[in-house]
Amino acid sequence: MPEPSTDHVQHIVDQWTAERPDLDPSPILVMGRLHRVANAMTAELVALYARFGLGEGDYDVLASLRRQGHPYLLTPTQLLEETMVTSGAVSKRVDRLAALGLVERVASRSDGRSTLVHLTPKGRRLMDEALAQHLANEERLLSPLTVRERETLATLLAKLGSSLRV
Repeated sequence: MPEPSTDHVQHIVDQWTAERPDLDPSPILVMGRLHRVANAMTAELVALYARFGLGEGDYDVLASLRRQGHPYLLTPTQLLEETMVTSGAVSKRVDRLAALGLVERVASRSDGRSTLVHLTPKGRRLMDEALAQHLANEERLLSPLTVRERETLATLLAKLGSSLRV
């Protein structure tokens, strides 16, 4: 594995420095690396979800329901807020997961016009198994960093995310 100072992003910055010495291309060192790392990690995560017959969005919906605790219910609007996608995307994901028997739509007891999305026992078992492997996978992906480096990176990314309102 190349050292960060000799990776492809550094090569790009070196090229821009030679071609446009009047500009500072150093932001590319962060932005390019963030982009490349995010793409590589997403590919690793998606590969794990696929082993469970899930897509990234499917996993997101199941995780959102599971972490609510018993009785594992959310309204479609709450799912939309939890997963930060469009209502159409939530509806498609719920349809797919319902067809697999992992979630079900149930009538709201407090509002008969409203439905709730409920994680089925089958969905809970799958999510519990997937979560354990997901966390082990994330641990593996972060293993090149020390605990202190992870904490620093998490803090810096939170600061950057806050400035972008994400």
